[in-house]
Amino acid sequence: MMKMILSLVLIGSLLLLGYIVFSRRLGLAWLTRLGLHVVLAALGIYIVNFSGLLTETYIPMNPVTISTVLILGLPGVGLLLGLKLTML
Repeated sequence: MMKMILSLVLIGSLLLLGYIVFSRRLGLAWLTRLGLHVVLAALGIYIVNFSGLLTETYIPMNPVTISTVLILGLPGVGLLLGLKLTML
């Protein structure tokens, strides 16, 4: 029963999101901005990993860490560093 309710919520949200994208005529500019932000997030993690400032820390580049930095920006890199240092 719960699986069916969650599936209906997912389908409903996808339909509403599709309606917003196609009714507002957003175009493809948002894809360009999203791609730029993903590249900048990966670059921020890369700089932290290979700068040599913190030699004992390494933040892996995977979808979870990149999306964390994508959502939070550069403070997200600080958050990941703080988590990594406290987990050591």
